[in-house]
Amino acid sequence: MEHFKILQITAEDIVAVAIEPLAKGQIIKVGNKTITCIEDIPPGHKMALRDIAKGEKIIKYGYPIGEAREAIAQGSHVHANNIHTLLQEANEYSYDEKIAKSFMDKAETMKKTWKDKIPTIKAYQRKNGEIGIRNEIWIVPTVGCVNKIAENLIEWAKTALSGYKFDGIHVWSHPYGCSQLGADHEATRTILSDLVHHPNAGGVLVLSLGCENNTPESFKALVGPTDPDRVKYLICQEVEDELATGKKLLTELAETLSKDTRVPVPMSKLIVGFKCGGSDGFSGITANPLVGRFCDELTAMGGTSILTEVPEMFGAEQLLMNRAINKEVFDQTVNLINDFKDYFVKHNQVIYENPSPGNKAGGISTLEDKSLGCIQKGGQAPVEAVLNYGDRVTHSGLNLLSGPGNDIVSTTALTACGAHLILFTTGRGTPLGAPVPTVKIASNSAMAEKKANWIDFDAGRLLREDNENVLSDLLTLIEEVASGTYLAKNEQNGYAEISLFKDGVIL
Repeated sequence: MEHFKILQITAEDIVAVAIEPLAKGQIIKVGNKTITCIEDIPPGHKMALRDIAKGEKIIKYGYPIGEAREAIAQGSHVHANNIHTLLQEANEYSYDEKIAKSFMDKAETMKKTWKDKIPTIKAYQRKNGEIGIRNEIWIVPTVGCVNKIAENLIEWAKTALSGYKFDGIHVWSHPYGCSQLGADHEATRTILSDLVHHPNAGGVLVLSLGCENNTPESFKALVGPTDPDRVKYLICQEVEDELATGKKLLTELAETLSKDTRVPVPMSKLIVGFKCGGSDGFSGITANPLVGRFCDELTAMGGTSILTEVPEMFGAEQLLMNRAINKEVFDQTVNLINDFKDYFVKHNQVIYENPSPGNKAGGISTLEDKSLGCIQKGGQAPVEAVLNYGDRVTHSGLNLLSGPGNDIVSTTALTACGAHLILFTTGRGTPLGAPVPTVKIASNSAMAEKKANWIDFDAGRLLREDNENVLSDLLTLIEEVASGTYLAKNEQNGYAEISLFKDGVIL
């Protein structure tokens, strides 16, 4: 008899997840029940725990992830071929104050466990009271036309400024800033302005051409007051030699940053973004719940967390709405979901066109299957605030941020919102990096070992080790990342970039 080759997540579930490959004819024990596999089932994929009738809802995580297309026999492989989504464009949602209060009460109890015990990290204290966990120079182009000028300046700086003390220098290249109209143009300007204000940037060079729609004057007005020792502006058309001028300004920034030192600050000052990409059948039972545990601990300390990827909330949105701290936040969450559904409908797309081929290969069958695993990154923390794309976070606790599931677009949005670092869970593996440290957390140990050059933490350990020890190790890693004693793999590899959300006309 085989043991722990399969996991039933909740007692209500009528499917279980294969932890290891299951072979046809293999006998599996689930609780007090023995089941014979009637076909091969890959790891991360689902097996029927009983006979399932055609049209019956498939329960996983205690909630429906779809409906049976046909009768499914006990021991069968349950996947996209024999189940389909239940999602639709319009839903009715309800707010229950008692349910919401239960989450708030639990959060208050957790806060007491951290009283006088909040860990200390070492970070850069900014004049406005914010902290930065990196002290980098960022070049922010106002228009794509100057990207190559910025890249030339970066190459020069890597050698010429190597004697100065700062944590790195980057340009956030993009193709926009001109020939955009309406909301797209303003969204581009807003995200770029957010990057100028990011506390991980000890110094910023705003690089303009001079004739773009995102005019230097209007962009400077949008950015608002800044420290002239920390933020400098260069309009290339107005100087004789933009490279020489750029080198002079970057040297001045490097001199300023060299005077900065890390100081002890409470971990409650941290703002952490959550993202998943290349998910698999293990994501919802290892990596995402582990990040959810961290979310609960961070918010209990008084810290701030940000959850985005709105399309990957579809099918699980009511669970987030149940945790809204009041009716106003509940209504904002409803609007968050419905606005993104309207975006799909406006473009004549169905709302359930997800998961990706890689997700399906990893065992995820429907968007509900993916979403119920995805939202676990937000733990059980109450939802304190809902943010529009481009908003900067102002509330501690768990925030919901409007944005798509696309990896680079959403990690850029999290960065612009104010995240000091991002916890990025993955079951398939990905090398990408945001402008901030992007800590990759593997859902399964096999991938963590295979792609050790991408992965920072193996959440697959949860299947064989004490969960509290694994959580403690993750907390330690995050302290090290925040304090600069550990560079995330994306930083070690030099992988960092941005991408802007676009939904309109380009001239």
